[in-house]
Amino acid sequence: MSEAKWYILHTYSGYEDKVARNIETVVENRNLQHLIEEVKVPVLIENEDRNGKVHEVKTKLFPCYVYVKMVMTDESWYICRNTRGVTGFVGPGSKPIPLTEAEVANLGVEKLPTELSFKKGDIVTIVSGAMEGFEGVVQEIDEANGTVQVAVSLFGRETPATLEFSAVKKID
Repeated sequence: MSEAKWYILHTYSGYEDKVARNIETVVENRNLQHLIEEVKVPVLIENEDRNGKVHEVKTKLFPCYVYVKMVMTDESWYICRNTRGVTGFVGPGSKPIPLTEAEVANLGVEKLPTELSFKKGDIVTIVSGAMEGFEGVVQEIDEANGTVQVAVSLFGRETPATLEFSAVKKID
């Protein structure tokens, strides 16, 4: 397991893709893949119907921010900090703070392996979201997407709810 952690760079508005490309180019040219492993600009891709034609629309989830998975050294810091369009790292002063595993999972930057405490047929309670406090039975588990389908009883009827793994907890 590498010691690389995720950091966030703040950029000028509209420079996110250019910053990401420039960092990737420097890493490739200087053969620094061992220091800077990955650069991401998180986007949401949606299909939009315009005049009868379907177009793919990309929306930046966090405008003005670029995520960088790297080993923090003077060299990696210098490369990121001095890339044109970067205003600095997110964090106090000049010392960048890496994202915690919980922040990485919540932001959806990287799919972390999740150990499930429940299986199909188990009774679970919903611990976050609009249905917080409700109980239900696990119907399906989609490990690829990190979701679980739970049958919740609402107004005397079974209603399916698709939730993230972190939103449910098995009742012991």
